[in-house]
Amino acid sequence: MTLAAPAQPKLAFVVSLILCLAAGGLGSFATAAKIPTWYATIAKPSWNPPNWIFGPVWTTLYILMAVAAWMIWMRADQPGAGRAMGWFGVQLILNTLWSFLFFGMQNPGAAFVEVVGLWLAIAVTIALFSRISPIAAWLLIPYIAWVSFASCLNFTIWRLNS
Repeated sequence: MTLAAPAQPKLAFVVSLILCLAAGGLGSFATAAKIPTWYATIAKPSWNPPNWIFGPVWTTLYILMAVAAWMIWMRADQPGAGRAMGWFGVQLILNTLWSFLFFGMQNPGAAFVEVVGLWLAIAVTIALFSRISPIAAWLLIPYIAWVSFASCLNFTIWRLNS
């Protein structure tokens, strides 16, 4: 994948931010209506976080993701930058898809299978980002940590409700 460095870094940052927050917003369409209905009625583990925590956590993660992507985009001339951004796009799509599987389709089993793929895509993205900007890679560590936790939660909910 060929990637061009942005001519206007500030505009590129805004674009990165909009893309990441839009992915979160799209996922929230599948999520919001299901929280007080379906999600409220299913069995969850005692360590399930309160619902209000998810919005601030995900917003913070999407902002960190946007900064990381912008940092790589700014280094588009470096070898592997296009591939790294391609993987970033893959994980962003998988991130959004998870909400539609778990909440929209009310299918924790399918969502768990998908979140394993998401986790792997994030890990590849971190590895590729680290070759270009170690700081950009580190900005994704809270994201993979949260997705690791969310994967355990997803698996437990699936098992409790099967």
